[in-house]
Amino acid sequence: MDRNNILGFVLIFGILIGSFYLLKPSEDEIKKEQQLQDSIKHAQNGTAPVADSMKTAQLVPQTPDSVLLTQPFGAASVGQEQDLILENERLIVKLTNKGGRVKSVELKGEKNFDGTKVVLFDGNDNRFGLEFNIPGKAVKTNDLYFQAQGTGFSVTGKDSKSLTMRLSYAADKYIDYIYTLAGNDYNLKLDVKAVGLNDLMDVKSQTVLLNWQSTLLQKERNVKSEREKSAIYYRDEEGSVDHLSETSDKEETLEKKVNWIGFKQHFFSTVLTSKEGLSNSKLKSTFMTQDGYVKNYQATAELPALNQPNTQYSFSFFFGPNKYKTLKAEGNGFDKIINMGWGPMSWINKFITVPIFDFLDGFNMNYGIVILILTLFLKLLMFPLTYKSYQSMGKMRVLKPQLDEIKAKVGDDNPMLLQQEQMKLYKQAGVNPLGGCLPLLLQMPFTLAFFFFFPNLFELRGESFLWVKDLSTYDAPITFPSIFGFIDHISLMCVLMTITTLLTTWYNNATSAGANNQMKYIGYFMPLIFFFVLNSFPAGLNYYYFLSAVLTFLTQVLIRQFVNDDKILAKIEAHKKKPESEKKSSFQKKMEDMMRAQQAAQQNKNKK
Repeated sequence: MDRNNILGFVLIFGILIGSFYLLKPSEDEIKKEQQLQDSIKHAQNGTAPVADSMKTAQLVPQTPDSVLLTQPFGAASVGQEQDLILENERLIVKLTNKGGRVKSVELKGEKNFDGTKVVLFDGNDNRFGLEFNIPGKAVKTNDLYFQAQGTGFSVTGKDSKSLTMRLSYAADKYIDYIYTLAGNDYNLKLDVKAVGLNDLMDVKSQTVLLNWQSTLLQKERNVKSEREKSAIYYRDEEGSVDHLSETSDKEETLEKKVNWIGFKQHFFSTVLTSKEGLSNSKLKSTFMTQDGYVKNYQATAELPALNQPNTQYSFSFFFGPNKYKTLKAEGNGFDKIINMGWGPMSWINKFITVPIFDFLDGFNMNYGIVILILTLFLKLLMFPLTYKSYQSMGKMRVLKPQLDEIKAKVGDDNPMLLQQEQMKLYKQAGVNPLGGCLPLLLQMPFTLAFFFFFPNLFELRGESFLWVKDLSTYDAPITFPSIFGFIDHISLMCVLMTITTLLTTWYNNATSAGANNQMKYIGYFMPLIFFFVLNSFPAGLNYYYFLSAVLTFLTQVLIRQFVNDDKILAKIEAHKKKPESEKKSSFQKKMEDMMRAQQAAQQNKNKK
């Protein structure tokens, strides 16, 4: 390296050092850049920026200034949030002075699927307040600070206590939220009293808007099912209960005044009842895809204006489980929040299944045993129909050789004549070809009724049986990565149900009158389809279907031992010899005439 190279490196090094010191940012520039980066970071995270202590003191005064005090409810615009606890034997209710609202509700004795406490909502997940206009300001009570007129309390038994949260405009102008909680109750009463505000109301404002929003937190293992069984319910002034869609986002404006609005989750509900009624209610339900959340509910409704010196609204919050017996005792149509099915299925569940289940539940047995006894009872109740069905199948079975002879004689080329000859044989033998199907059809409403009953049965929640840890959701001893987002587990109870159903199908085909091959394939194919449908359904439901299939199989095997085909055939032959067997009803005559007409038309068509 020569002298020129060394001199060049020295000059370059000197320039770099000089640039470092000359271009070095000042302390003020460094602070500004840091503040800029912090602002960007907070904007990305959706949080408010944290200013330095001097700016905090300048921008957010600890006490209201003179300008703020001159504004309507100005003194209530700033404050420090404080919580108060109201507790009884069933609930732990946390109130906050910000908005004077219910901040969180914990249900005592209840657990989530992961063992944590059941909290219906917490923090800003629940917003509740009144909105109205006064000259110079749109008032939203949810954003203002109330003053607690007392402290939190705990109450038991038949006692009740109250706590008042006051939003002051002046000494003689204020809004009181009066919360009352009884000892052994799921209800929190709320009386809203507006004193002296009628002179402040905007003359154009005719109503007060009630704004209620809540975000549901996940409580069950199967969050997909939980979302699909959660909906906003309401009861109109005529007593009709309806709900928004459970399976999709929905927004609806109600024309009729409503008595209550319920934010229903799968197994828990928050219901707001209004003594005065809620007008022009607007409801909105939105699915949430974030982990740990179920749905977001929004409800707004109109209340009478504050046009009297003393105006009062009476509300009541119900915070509790969707337990049929509990909701039925509450009255006011609360029990209709639980989906018991429609038509006959609803009647079966309400007037047969629920009373029997409650009776068995009184013995404090494991719910797996309760379901077993319930299934046995219903099978005994249905035994006469089952026996009649099997008798009809037995008659068809012994007639099969004669039916085959008719088919061989007539052939397949003339289906009308074949059907006519078969009907003639049925008439002579005194056999109803539908006799084996009708009893099964009569049992179908019971089977479908349980499809609604068990998935909505609160009593099964968290209850274990054998390897099943929770009968209210699916059992998953085998799990694996999701396949096309469709299946990620195998329910053993569903597998047992499917295998038993296939076994019963095989036995029926082996002992019946030989259904055609297509029907046999359908009989085997349907249980496999139902496996994929029911794999994510509650283990309690699949357990019932498994028990039902087992008992059906055993019943058919038992009846088969006492059914003698030779005796059945002898009775059929004896019936053929009776003169009345030749008589035909008017309906049968019309059917035969119709068959002959169709047969003649087919023959004429073939000749052309």
